[in-house]
Amino acid sequence: MRPTFPFFKVKEAEDRSKVFKASRRDFLKLGTLATGGFLLGVNFQCSGPKGKDLIFAPNAYLSIDADNLVTIIAHRSEMGTGIRTSLPMIIADELGADWSKVKIVQAEGDEEKYGDQNTDGSYSVRMFYEPMRRAGAIARQMLLMSASQKWKVPLDECITENSVVRHIGSDKSISFGELVDDLQKMELPRSEDIQLKAFSDYKLIGKDVPIYDGKDIATGKAIFGADVDLDNMKIAVVKRAPVVGAKVISINDSATLDIPGVEGVVKIQGAGLPAGLDKPLEGVAVIATNTWAAIKGRDALLIEWDLGENKDYDSEAQLADMVKSTSNPGKVRRKRGDLEAAIKNASRTIERTYELPFYAHATLEPPAAIAHFHDGRCEVWAPTQHPQWARGSVAAALEIEVENVTMNVTLLGGGFGRKSKPDFVVEAAILSKEVNAPVRVQWTRDDDLHHDFYHAISAQRIKAVLDESRNLTAWNHHTVFPAIGATSNPAEVHPSDGELGLGCVDFPFDVPNIQIETHESKAHTRIGWLRSVSNIHHSYAINCMMDEVAEAKRVDPINHAIEMLGEDRNLSFKEELDGDFSNYGESIEEYPWETARMKKVIQRVAKEAGWGQNLGGNRAMGFACQKSFLTYVACIVIAEKDSDGKIKVTDVHYAVDCGIAVNTDRIRSQFEGGAQFAHGLATSSKITFKDGEVQQHNFDTYQITRMPQAPKNIHVHMVESMEKPTGVGEPPVPPYAPALANAVYKLTGKRHYKLPFSI
Repeated sequence: MRPTFPFFKVKEAEDRSKVFKASRRDFLKLGTLATGGFLLGVNFQCSGPKGKDLIFAPNAYLSIDADNLVTIIAHRSEMGTGIRTSLPMIIADELGADWSKVKIVQAEGDEEKYGDQNTDGSYSVRMFYEPMRRAGAIARQMLLMSASQKWKVPLDECITENSVVRHIGSDKSISFGELVDDLQKMELPRSEDIQLKAFSDYKLIGKDVPIYDGKDIATGKAIFGADVDLDNMKIAVVKRAPVVGAKVISINDSATLDIPGVEGVVKIQGAGLPAGLDKPLEGVAVIATNTWAAIKGRDALLIEWDLGENKDYDSEAQLADMVKSTSNPGKVRRKRGDLEAAIKNASRTIERTYELPFYAHATLEPPAAIAHFHDGRCEVWAPTQHPQWARGSVAAALEIEVENVTMNVTLLGGGFGRKSKPDFVVEAAILSKEVNAPVRVQWTRDDDLHHDFYHAISAQRIKAVLDESRNLTAWNHHTVFPAIGATSNPAEVHPSDGELGLGCVDFPFDVPNIQIETHESKAHTRIGWLRSVSNIHHSYAINCMMDEVAEAKRVDPINHAIEMLGEDRNLSFKEELDGDFSNYGESIEEYPWETARMKKVIQRVAKEAGWGQNLGGNRAMGFACQKSFLTYVACIVIAEKDSDGKIKVTDVHYAVDCGIAVNTDRIRSQFEGGAQFAHGLATSSKITFKDGEVQQHNFDTYQITRMPQAPKNIHVHMVESMEKPTGVGEPPVPPYAPALANAVYKLTGKRHYKLPFSI
């Protein structure tokens, strides 16, 4: 099964129609119930349990039993974003359920039942907001019809609230559960009779709703990947190829087998080159009765490797070559006007080069997966962001049908895109089949840092051209980084259209001459997507340069950004591109790039942060803005320098327009966490390769943000909007680092063109 990249290609209309795909005999297609062609599968079966055990299940996401229990299926993966709360609460609010009595059950990975379950790309709410509302509305309509018929009162005199149907104007009321028997006998409502609630009538949507799993997480009851424990389960740790593409020549396991608790050693055949996005690296697994024995057994393994073509890879040398390449003409990917003429008539040219390293995901929960292969079937428990991809990859590796793989999704201790790749899940399945027992593959922190799918190293050169009146007349952006696609296809040496659409070719400022170019770069390791993907390096370079241009023009950076956005209009970019504009998988007509919305978030953040006030010589503000994953974000970082010259971030202000704010608690949390995540990328995180191997081994050498260095106060200001909901998991990250760098410049007089930088 191939992965889906929601931000790399426009989803076909058929993809949307499968959101409520209903191919099993218990479901019938009701018809197109949502704009975009969504179909709702409705359970029409009336021959199931009766009496107390009767269940009303109008769709794949919702059921109500005779005891008035409302059960809602969470079909996306929970990794701290709160999606296991936000999507079910949409159904519950539209239904009129008592949220305190709603039970949420995690769906297994099953495309036939639940359609797309890939929890990547900040698109869960934007994709499922309308379908979830309609799922709740259909059930509510049937409840209202049942009660009005029972009471012989007009339908419009009935309402649902707190899991009860009430009659307006009398004391009649009846619980949902009491209507289940009648509901089973009803015909389905016509699609034109389904009415969604007015936004003002919602009790949950648009409000702070705490994360459903919060108490279990805080008390240690929540089940993450490594918490699953099966009878007779073996523990496996793997000594993987130290260089991507390396192969095992020989194994000496005599010392390993002497360690108490070690039961065996199994070789895992890797994909070699290309490494691929869904296959394990070559390695040798130690099977033991406990984790400690497995780790000690791995330490004792002696393996001779054929290191392959990447054995001499040096990331610093590659970065230096990438920087040099940006001085040459590249492949033009966007063109407006006449760059050369503008340069010829320039009064001043500012040219800067920006360098960013590889980044690891470094999720606090390292990968772990449990598999039990028996009788030609495999059951898996995994913290996966992409259950279908993991399921299909397991089936392919074991050479069995997908229907014979059950994919149970646990909570994820962080994801950031790493746990959508199923390599660690496939390892568990292969080993379970080999040893004929349940197996948990446990990665250590060293494994996690050494064998990640890294955010790409990048070099960017930007030339900004000013005329005699200090007008910005030309913008020439050269960007080079190994493409994600190169992990599967080495022939991909230029960034894809989708990667360039993440903050580069969608440069929104009104400059008469624009030329964006790319250069070749080969992947020597596994490249993957990390929280906000290539928005990270594009936003850093563009926002830092725009701050420098504003200084050269002797204007305020925020006034400059608003001015450069030009008149209020919708941007499409298409006519200037050599390629496609993916727009995060959405139609540019449905989700246009609106300069007015970006101006509003800039104005809002300036107001809330008190931009323009005199902070004194030891405090300064830096500004940046970025639209990513269809969400408009402006960020101001306030930095302070102490008497020893150390800089700390006292305040971060975000203004965000993500359309309808479904769960304000989760939006706020995502931006608070996003600032911490981005602070590490800006100031301390870095992966380097020498002789093909990663040089960082744990959090001592791959630094993430610690509490003493973390931003002290993070303020999230949401712009009220009734536009369609958009993503919030990734948009906090791109503008933070350039806003910080711009603040640091104002404090120190030094601009930072290379990440990470010390403060």
